[in-house]
Amino acid sequence: MERFLDISWEYIYATILHFAGIVDSLLSPVQSITGPAFILVLLALLTVFCTKFLSKKCRTKRHKKLEEDFYHWLNVREEAMRCEDREKGSRMAKNIDKAKLNRCYYDYFFEGLLLGLATTYLPILMVMSYVNSFFRPEKLMELTGREYIMQFGSSGGEPVLIGSIFFYLVSLVSFYLAWALLKKGIERHRKIRIINEVNNKQAATAR
Repeated sequence: MERFLDISWEYIYATILHFAGIVDSLLSPVQSITGPAFILVLLALLTVFCTKFLSKKCRTKRHKKLEEDFYHWLNVREEAMRCEDREKGSRMAKNIDKAKLNRCYYDYFFEGLLLGLATTYLPILMVMSYVNSFFRPEKLMELTGREYIMQFGSSGGEPVLIGSIFFYLVSLVSFYLAWALLKKGIERHRKIRIINEVNNKQAATAR
């Protein structure tokens, strides 16, 4: 097992280095014009788009089957709970939990967790490894003449320095929050539009 993990890590590390080299060659011309801060914000934005796309498109047949099984047995359990005899319904629900639902939930959750690691956390870690390698303090000193991305305020008389990793993570979280708020706003607007359409049809019918 340890041998397998060592070999796996070697391949993962080699992939990360190869990825970092490609990204650096692509962004070097832009970086010379805009500076590291813009590149980090751009990387954060691209990371969000990439993870959202992968999360939506990369689903295994097994995960889809497990999702169907889970919701099937969940519906069966809910039907059992609707039984007029509550005690009988509760016993049936417990039997369903033990026989099927708990196992289906575990398999569905675990498969989803693995997909989440592959489609969300792995891309983020790969970009973070690139940021850590190519925007380390020594590299920033060569590019900008300072070892940090920006500074503001003061803590005990000393300015607060923002490094590349922290700046990238703040940008990443900000874009994820903005994405969630935008999605929520679009859904709210769609619901309002549907309600208005229904009201207009009802008003037209009443006339």
